[in-house]
Amino acid sequence: MQLKNVEIKSIGDIQTFGKKGFRVVKFVVKEDSNADYPQVLELQCTQDKAENLIKYNKVGERVDVSFNLRGREWTSDEGKTTVFNTIEAWKVFKTEVQEPTDFQANVVSTASDDDLPF
Repeated sequence: MQLKNVEIKSIGDIQTFGKKGFRVVKFVVKEDSNADYPQVLELQCTQDKAENLIKYNKVGERVDVSFNLRGREWTSDEGKTTVFNTIEAWKVFKTEVQEPTDFQANVVSTASDDDLPF
């Protein structure tokens, strides 16, 4: 799945877990394609992608994000089951902003008045 042209609102610090040093960073984006109902989403990157997120992106930048939805169940000692969901970003890159162009200026006509299309 992909989010296009979203604004990075915040980037957290890298957190390290376990003996093997599992790394996670959480970040928040704002999707505002519908100005009346903007969506604010928390995503996360893991391992080397976490370091790359911090290294190559800054708060306020517009980015495209490729991600996967992840979910897992956890059962407590009392037998209560809880479901956890995460949005796992695997690619974050700057949005390519295309400048508006004057359509007429880019149209090149090679046909003369006597040319017929058939």
